Amino acid sequence: MLATLKVRDLVLIEDITLDFAGGLNVLTGETGAGKSILLDALGLAAGARAGARSSVRHGAQQGSSVAIFEPAPRHAVRELIAKNELPAEAEIILRRTITADGRTRAFVNDEPVGVALLRDLGSMIVEIHGQADDRGLFDSATHRRLLDAFGGHEALATETGERFADLERKRAEASQLKRAAEASAADADYLRHAVEELSELGAEPGEEARLAAERTLLQNAGRIAEDISEAIDALSGDKRAEASLAAALKRLARLNDEARKRIGGAEASLEQAFALVEDARRELESLVSQLDANPRELERREERFHALRDAARKYGVPTDDLARTLSAFQAKLGLIDSSDTRLKAADAEVCLARDAYLQTARKLSAARKAAAARLEKAVAGELAPLKLGHARFRVAFEDVGAEGSATGLERVSFEVATIEGAAFGALAKIASGGELARFSLAFKVALAGASPPAALVFDEVDRGVGGAVADAVGERLQRLARNTQILLVTHSPQVAARAERHFRITRKADRTRVELLSDEERVEEIARMLSGAAVTEEARAAARRLLGEAHGARKKPARKRA
Repeated sequence: MLATLKVRDLVLIEDITLDFAGGLNVLTGETGAGKSILLDALGLAAGARAGARSSVRHGAQQGSSVAIFEPAPRHAVRELIAKNELPAEAEIILRRTITADGRTRAFVNDEPVGVALLRDLGSMIVEIHGQADDRGLFDSATHRRLLDAFGGHEALATETGERFADLERKRAEASQLKRAAEASAADADYLRHAVEELSELGAEPGEEARLAAERTLLQNAGRIAEDISEAIDALSGDKRAEASLAAALKRLARLNDEARKRIGGAEASLEQAFALVEDARRELESLVSQLDANPRELERREERFHALRDAARKYGVPTDDLARTLSAFQAKLGLIDSSDTRLKAADAEVCLARDAYLQTARKLSAARKAAAARLEKAVAGELAPLKLGHARFRVAFEDVGAEGSATGLERVSFEVATIEGAAFGALAKIASGGELARFSLAFKVALAGASPPAALVFDEVDRGVGGAVADAVGERLQRLARNTQILLVTHSPQVAARAERHFRITRKADRTRVELLSDEERVEEIARMLSGAAVTEEARAAARRLLGEAHGARKKPARKRA
């Protein structure tokens, strides 16, 4: 609900604070006193465009309007507050300032925000129906949501959106797969040649480094073989290391047992040394034989080394990555070979997702049409008592195409014809301001309980009517106020008598004043509304009777929501 409205230095208002109650709140007063200025100030705080009636008071530098709301803990507006990382408070404070040159600034819970965000927040918690208002109910963008809330199939609408999102995701995946397959198919010949060439090459990681070392060895084979041969000569032959070690071991073997026990360690070391020298000689001899065995070995190493280098340059990768490149090319060829199967599987998933979406969307369409029939009947039942007997209302559906959308298979809009025989048109195009307000009241009564805002505002919904019609207006406002708070500017005593809280707006010179009326003051104000400037005892008696009847009506229990 709207708890408080504070207005300072706007048009005729110097400094006013209004504390509202839940239920029905009315503002009464003479024409021109400034009642509509207060509603414009509320609209300004809720993000409406600053107009002539929200200009800065003469002599002031800046005006401001502050609206303090107390929405339910789980109201959707709190999600938007959290999403935009604004301070989360029990109250939601919307503030708007305007300077003398028309510039405005917006704040939410004392944090500066853009006017667009202020408007989004404001539209979720207050709905204003003025003499020429085209917001709230008259914004066609809200009609589908209102119908879904009235029909109680919001969960089905959510499921439809989720299934459409899944369908779009499946379509995107199939499209991406198709593009990848087409791109790969265009390179198929190149890939096959590359796979064949790299497979034949059979490059291995680390092969280039190994070949480089072998090349270096073979390029110096002659000198290396000569040096190794000299080393072999130093190890073998007469009086060489191998022979000397063998002779030493032979002499030690001739010693008696006692002596050999003493030299056992030395003899073991000599035997080990002899074995190592012998192994070294054999290894050197093998290497010499390898260097001399195949004179073309260097040529083969050179050819292999340059083949690896050429392939690396051709495919733009290090030689150690040639094997990995081959694997990647083979995988792409695999994609081409399996693309038909994968595309068919992806298309099958799209078909399944489309069928699931269409099944849910068609179920939603049927639910909407059934709800539309009930809503049309409910609105029609409210029109005649509000002196709108010739008006007709309908819910129009427009097909969005075979593919549908996230919101279903149709667009939803509310249309009305207020003159007998006239064509249906958009709600906002109703010519008469009084008809506009009364039609919005009829509609809101029919929609009672279906996602009501925190506060509903009506500007002279009873304009141009009296007697039984005014009483019907008051009864419907009182009934509607059981579900949501209502603020109302009225000239009807029948309506004013039904209020929970009654404010009187007066003007003295260029200043507007607001008073919260006591019970006795309400009697006087309603008597004035009944009789005019001269308040009579008969008018006071009639005022007390109206208040008594209204008080009895307020004691009736609220209707249970469907």
